[in-house]
Amino acid sequence: MNHEELDAIDLQLLDSLQRDASLSNVALADKVNVSPPTCLRRVKRLVEGGWVERQVAVLSADRLAVTLGHGLTALVEVSLDRQGSEQLDAFEARAVAHDAVQQCWRVSPGPDFMLVVQARDMPHYLVISQALFTQDANVRNVKAFFSTKRAKFTTTLPVLPY
Repeated sequence: MNHEELDAIDLQLLDSLQRDASLSNVALADKVNVSPPTCLRRVKRLVEGGWVERQVAVLSADRLAVTLGHGLTALVEVSLDRQGSEQLDAFEARAVAHDAVQQCWRVSPGPDFMLVVQARDMPHYLVISQALFTQDANVRNVKAFFSTKRAKFTTTLPVLPY
């Protein structure tokens, strides 16, 4: 399926699914004004076409904090000494394989990577930073920023005109 094959109903379905993937097929069909069989067929086509990467549950950090503690979110800039594709790929592979790394972005200009890292506390962040940064001779500079408040968090992509 390519971009030309997406129509307004497909975009409405994608928008609705990313906001609440737990909607029943009947509720989803009603929301986009199509019949349930049509809705089911379209959603199947969107999933099989790769438009839906995966369906997950987004956990409440505030509710989990009661049990697990508030944790520590770090936004980390990483600059490598050598930026050849082999070195960039090697660092990226190590970062995405680490469970504490929630997001890994290659960026330009400035640092080579931006990471969003979730740690239990500062000692745990130290363990993570040693595994990701200090054991790699190619890491030139690391600058970490620690979140004091999350004002907004979303996983939705803008697919409908606003």
